[in-house]
Amino acid sequence: MDTSPKRDGFLGRMDRFFEFLCRISLILSGTALVIMTAIFAWLVFGRYVLNDTPTWVEQVSLLLVMVIAFFGAAVGVQQHTHLSVVLFRTAVPTKVRTVFVFITDILMGGFGFMMFWYGWELTQFKWKSAIPLLKWPEGLRSLPLTICGALIFLFSVGHLIRLFLGKDERQDSIE
Repeated sequence: MDTSPKRDGFLGRMDRFFEFLCRISLILSGTALVIMTAIFAWLVFGRYVLNDTPTWVEQVSLLLVMVIAFFGAAVGVQQHTHLSVVLFRTAVPTKVRTVFVFITDILMGGFGFMMFWYGWELTQFKWKSAIPLLKWPEGLRSLPLTICGALIFLFSVGHLIRLFLGKDERQDSIE
């Protein structure tokens, strides 16, 4: 028997959409981590067994680190697993805590929007340049930043919507 609360209406659709985005982001981050592990294994094998170091590994791994870090950060914002300092929020009454949460969500949304906006400009600016050794567009390096910014903005707006509707279920924890 399903004991989870029914998620109908706008909030249910929003939650399912954000869960989908989180799942895709986690799959991308995890896949990038596996690929990076495999190419570093190839690097070590090539260097010490074949005595022929593959030079492209460094450039590809830099791209993969961007994917891992930025998509993982966006998921952290949505799932409340990002690094946060809750000392002040836990030391104040509930009404003041709600104001702190609101301010935090506004700041995170603004930060995400700026990441998206300036990341998009950087991606467009660098797209015509090529990454050394790979000949792929240099804009690929900033594309994860751009997408992460959009995700952080969306997730922060979702948190604000839940907060305004009185359906915010986040809890501060010190772990």
